[in-house]
Order: sequence, then structure tokens, then C-alpha cells
Amino acid sequence: MKRILIGLIVAAALGAGGWLGFNLYVQHRATSEVETAFERLRAGGSKASHGKITFALATRTLTIEDIAVEPAQPQFATFKVAKITAVRVRQPDEARFSADSIEASGVELGFTSTERITVKANYKIPQISARDFSGPTRADGTPVAGSIIDMYRFILAQYGTISASEIAVPTLAVNVDAGRNAGSGDYVYSGLSVQNVNRGKIETAKMDRVTYTIDLAQPGKPAKMTGEMSGLAIYDFDATAVRAALDQQGSNDDNFHRIYRRISVNSYVVTAAPGMRMQVDGFTFDDIAIRPSKFRPAEIIALVPADGAIPTPAQSRDMIARVADFFEGFQIGKVEIGKQTVETPQGTGRLSAVKYDQDKVALEGLDMPLPQGQLKIERFALKSFSAANLMRWAASLQTSGQPPSPDQMLGLFRVLEGAEIKGVVAPYKNTRQLFTVDTISLNWGQLVGSIPSRANLVVKMVTPTDPANPALQPLTMAGIDKLAIDLDLGAGWTESTGAFALAPATIDLGSLARAQARLALANVPRGLFTTDPVQAMGQAAQVETGAFELSLRDSGVVDLIVAQFARMQNVSRDTARSAIVEMIRAQGEKIAGSSVDARGAVAALAGFVETSGQTLTLKLTPRAKVPLMQLMQLIQTAPDSALAQFRIEASTGL
Repeated sequence: MKRILIGLIVAAALGAGGWLGFNLYVQHRATSEVETAFERLRAGGSKASHGKITFALATRTLTIEDIAVEPAQPQFATFKVAKITAVRVRQPDEARFSADSIEASGVELGFTSTERITVKANYKIPQISARDFSGPTRADGTPVAGSIIDMYRFILAQYGTISASEIAVPTLAVNVDAGRNAGSGDYVYSGLSVQNVNRGKIETAKMDRVTYTIDLAQPGKPAKMTGEMSGLAIYDFDATAVRAALDQQGSNDDNFHRIYRRISVNSYVVTAAPGMRMQVDGFTFDDIAIRPSKFRPAEIIALVPADGAIPTPAQSRDMIARVADFFEGFQIGKVEIGKQTVETPQGTGRLSAVKYDQDKVALEGLDMPLPQGQLKIERFALKSFSAANLMRWAASLQTSGQPPSPDQMLGLFRVLEGAEIKGVVAPYKNTRQLFTVDTISLNWGQLVGSIPSRANLVVKMVTPTDPANPALQPLTMAGIDKLAIDLDLGAGWTESTGAFALAPATIDLGSLARAQARLALANVPRGLFTTDPVQAMGQAAQVETGAFELSLRDSGVVDLIVAQFARMQNVSRDTARSAIVEMIRAQGEKIAGSSVDARGAVAALAGFVETSGQTLTLKLTPRAKVPLMQLMQLIQTAPDSALAQFRIEASTGL
């Protein structure tokens, strides 16, 4: 029995010794493999060191302390980690490893870029953890030139090789110093949580808060700006297209690829100079996509002037053109920015929302202080807005030493297709009266060169009548302190027929009058749509006059004219009305001559003035082809001959 007991004790001792020996072997192998990885870094000229390495076989937990990597090239990032622990480490093959969890503490990164401007950035991460992690055993390539773009491309390349069910960073502090010309700043990111990372794709990334303090570069006038963003969330990020766009050789891929399904923020607050504060109650960006062939941030960075350098006009134009290309490679499906409040020493301005959908941008609910009072705008919208086209147009205006040409100015019509403003209430000069706009809508299209051949203008507004304006004195003297204007103008040209029509053309002056007109022109050539006055005059010779129709309804304008005439002549209103009627008939006889049609029109106009509240209808139809330029000359030299070219129909009625 004693021998058996001794045998068991010996077996146990040998087993314990074997287990300890195996542990030591595994520890040695783990240390050797880690050292091999560090040797690869040192072989490339980098300084790489580490402290204690332990490996617990029972839990397969690898711990490495005091990691420090300093690349041979000073522009690359330095890297320090106080301690990194990986639990349940596995290596399915030589190229990859996995771990149930990884935790790192005391992480620091330092980056310096001297490309164009000197930028230094330092990152401090007290703690970072990952669950269900899988990644490569060595880095996939190294940055080529050490530029910012190279670094981003390198980081995305590594990011495209890892996967994890969750990555958490409680706090991340960043200090950026761009020198005295660009300023410096401190940023703190709190509560970062990334869900389901899979080889370059992220399902969800959320951050509780981002705060920053920036020292703005203003010589002799230091300024500081602080900001706080809360509730940042990113959904469905895909780095594949971004990596293609950052490729050194460029990409010929001309298709749009979505990189974010949505980016949202709950609130954003910025404080600048004393008394300046802006708050945004959340925003969302949906379906953000890039076109790798156009999205070339490296080309934009290359155009940035070096420290202290002022770009020449040519460099500015080139930069704007490249930025326009950049925007052509950037696409957002939809944007919604919530309520915005801007506090200034002059007062507080508010904007309910900014919305962008496809190619239409709108501002809603603007309320801002002006020196004369408060300005309110219910809605302002731009149609077919393109940031790229706007920049190209702006670049075309910057011709050194020369003012922009008319054709360059009209290039704005190629940038937009219309604008709309609704619900405006604004103070009128220094009075207590208000200027109001129900709607102003302007649309255009069918461009010939830079000139629209189709347009429509709608205006519904009320404006005070200014007593200081001599042209409006008859209205103010009649007790009319407001003028309501309702305007609807439309014009269009049909290239196949050469027809041009002004229709509808309606203006309603509220308590004064309402007029409707229609004008048709024939044989209008394409060459007439030009900014060259000589060419326009030559082409205008081909234009023929068509029918003209006018309907004028009196709502008080006749009485106003009569009252003004009575004051000027110091006579009664009845006497003044009779005098005006007689003048119309006398002058009409001189112009009409022997034309029966013209005499009928004069009689109708006289009757229109003689009895208030009537509607005058007038229609002119060409008897034959009437060249427009010839008609305009006849109107100046022989009005009776001009009228003789038309068949005239005129009537009045209540």
C-alpha cells in the first residue's frame, strides 16, 4: 500500500512538473512570436520595444506591457500602449489570429504631417476593448510617402482586415496643432461604441458626446471657439469605395457607391466670440455616396498653399475647379437639419429647419433681427441646386483684371433652375409698417447657351406706399398706404416652330386694377438668345409680330387718376373726368386718322374712363406679316401707320 501511495505522489509530481514545463514552453513560444513581430518593425528601421509578456495556457490569455513603436520616418505615427490583454487567443492559420476579447490601456498615438502645412496630432485613449476579434498577424503594407492621405489609406487597409462584434472606447482625447496660421485645438470623444465590424464595414457606431476647444489663428487678435456634439450615430459604413478613392494611382470607377446609410446627431452647440452662440437641435444625412473617379481629396490637399503663402488668382481658380470636381464625386440623398438658434450681440436669430432632397435645398422658419426690426421668412428654396456647378460658375467669374462678362454672369442660370420664397414679413425702412410677401417664385429652363428660353415669375406681395417717393405720392394722397401686388408672368419659346409667347401675363394691384395680356411673336431664331448685342440685333430682323391681347379691369385706378388730375387743375372731380375723356378723344383722333378700328379703340378707352369699374378689352391681330423691328420704328415715327398694320377689336363692359 505504501508503494502505491508513493507511486501516486511521484506521478502527481511528474504531472505538475510536466504542466509547469509545458506552460513555460508556451510562454517562451508566445514571447518568441511577439518578438518576431517586433523584429520585423526594427528591420524596417523603426524603433520597437515591449515590456513583460505573459501567456496563461488555461485561459489562453496573452498580455504584453509597455509597447512602444517609433517609425524610422518621422512623419509616420508613433504608437505606445501601457498594456494589452487578449483572452482566448487562437490562431486558425499563420496569417490571422482571433480572440474572445482584447483590452488595451494607456494607448497613445502621435502623428506629424509636413505636407503643405505642418500638422501635429496626438491621440490618447485610456482604455479600448473589443469582443470576438479577428485580425491579421501583421500589418498589410505601410504608407508610401507619409502624407495624410497615405496614412488614412493605410488605416483603412488595416481596418478592412479585421472583424469584431463590438469595439468600445470610453474616452478619446486628441490635440491638433496646425501652427500659427491654421490654429490648434483639443477634442474629447466620449462613449464610443462600434457594433459588428466586418472587414471594412460597420453596422452601427455611436458616440455619446464630442467636445472641442479651438484656438483660431488671427494675428494680433486671438480668438477661441468651443463646441459640443451629442448623440452622434453612424449606420452602415462601407470603406471599400473610400479606399478606392484614396488609391495613389487613382480610380477610374465612375459609379456612385454608398459609404454611409445615415449619419445623425441629436444636438450641436458652438460658442465663439463673446456673445456668439449657435445651437442646432439635431440633424441627419442619408445615403452618402462617393464616385471614386471624382472624389480625389489628395488633389485638393496638394493645392493648399504652404504655411503663410497667399494663393494667386490662378491658384484660387484652379482650387475652386478641383473642389468642384470633388463635389461632383460626392452625393447625399437627403439632409434634414433641425431647429437652429444663433445668439449675437445684436439679437437672436432662429431657423426652424434646413432640408435637402436630391437637388432641392430649402430653409424654413427664419426669424432674425435687423437694425429696423425683425425679419421673418417662412420658406426659401433653391431648385436643382448643385454645389459643383455653383463653384464652377464662381471660378469663371474670377478673370484676372477684367470684370465678368454678361455671358459669365448669366451662367448662374446653369447652376439653378429656380428659386422660391414664401411668408416674408420684414420692416419697411425706418417706419412701423411691414413689407410682406406671400409668394415669390421664379423658374426657368430650356437654356440656349446661358439664356433661358422658358421662364415663369409669380409674385404675391404687399408693400407700403412710401410718401417720400414722388411716383407714389398720388397713392398716399388718396389714402392708400399699402399696395397689394399679384403678378403672374410666363414666357416660352418653341424652337421647332420659332414661336414665342408671353402668357400668362397678369398683374393685379388689389384696390386699383387688374390687367391681363398676351403677346405672340413668330419666326424667332435660336440665334436671338445671345449676350452679343450685334448678333441679337441682326437676328431680331427675322422676328415677326403676332397677336396682342389686353384686358384691363378698373378697381379704383380711374378714380385715383381723376382725383389727382382734379387736384392739379384745382377743379371738381366730375370736371376733371370730363376733361380727361375729351383729351383721350382728341389725341385719339390724331392717331387713329381714318382707321375705323382705331377710332373704335379710342371710343372704348374714353368710355372706360368715363364710367368707373369697367373692363377694357383690346385685341390686335396682324393683317399680314409685320416685322418686329419695322413695327418698333413705325411706333416712333408714324403711330397711325403702326396701328394700320393690325385689325383692332376693342370693347368695354361692367
